[in-house]
Amino acid sequence: MLTNKNIVNEGKFGKGKENYVALFLTPIYENMATDYAVVVKDLKKSFKNLQVLRGISFSVARGTVLAILGPNGAGKTTTVRILSTLITPDEGIAIVNGFDVQKHPKQVRSNIGLTGQFAAVDEYLTATENLYMLGRLYRMSHAVIKERSKELLEKFDLVDAAHRSVKNYSGGMKRRIDLAMSLIASPPVIFLDEPTTGLDPRSRLAMWEMIRQLKAEGTSILLTTQYMDEADQLADRIVVIDNGLVIAEGTADELKARVGSDRVELKLAKEDDIEKAHALMNGESVHTNTDRRIISVTTKGGITRLKEILQRFESAGLEVENVSLNRPTLDDVFLALTGHAATEETEADQHKK
Repeated sequence: MLTNKNIVNEGKFGKGKENYVALFLTPIYENMATDYAVVVKDLKKSFKNLQVLRGISFSVARGTVLAILGPNGAGKTTTVRILSTLITPDEGIAIVNGFDVQKHPKQVRSNIGLTGQFAAVDEYLTATENLYMLGRLYRMSHAVIKERSKELLEKFDLVDAAHRSVKNYSGGMKRRIDLAMSLIASPPVIFLDEPTTGLDPRSRLAMWEMIRQLKAEGTSILLTTQYMDEADQLADRIVVIDNGLVIAEGTADELKARVGSDRVELKLAKEDDIEKAHALMNGESVHTNTDRRIISVTTKGGITRLKEILQRFESAGLEVENVSLNRPTLDDVFLALTGHAATEETEADQHKK
């Protein structure tokens, strides 16, 4: 299980509010650290005879959210574990905030926060006690921990539950205190490994809003997910991985454009108008369903093209009963790129083989 307690730094914090920041040392790779919070190049990792990562490369620009999208077993968690210094790669380079994860693991740990797939908190302690424990592991002073804990409990709406045992929390509350713990030392880089796994829809939306707030504050975020809508909603850029390889990268719109065009679907009021409507769309990619009185037009014009078609039909005296604009989704992208949906097999299961 990934947990913040695995990655705390052994350095010391002095006194004062500036101690919220976790030991920012001069980056080893200043040229890389200028624009990118994370740089990964040709990363490979195998467990016995199973090759989980086959040479992936990507980068996370400072102050942005990069989503690694892929099915279970694709290599997402393995990538996060390498970047968090919990395991070492077989080959390749990984730089976090200017520090090489293999050469300078302590400096890497002092610059990151981590939230895994499951809340890694001590359920017999209260939220306040969990935050205090992790703060002390970071060698933060009592005064700094107290002030920082107060800020985080307010930020994550846990003030009323601050002195209750975490074992009595709901799943969403446990994930919130887990994320709060990863922020105790105000790290500039956060790794979120499938942070909404197992959450109900309301808690999931709340977690999304917290991630947006972190980005607005300038935090660089690496998010792994198998939920297409999550990547679509949160990520500035998306890396699609499958079978340990990067198979596509870009913004959500760029990836959707690779799959195909938008589709305008119009339902006419009269079946007799179908042929006339088809003639009006001469030369375009059109599909008609006479029985359902539907004409479908493939286009790259989006809403602008939809308006043009409606104006053309109105000028011709064709009455439209219903209209819709269907755009490719990230589900379409993933299926088109991989040829399959997310599987139930996890990387941990694969490692046992």
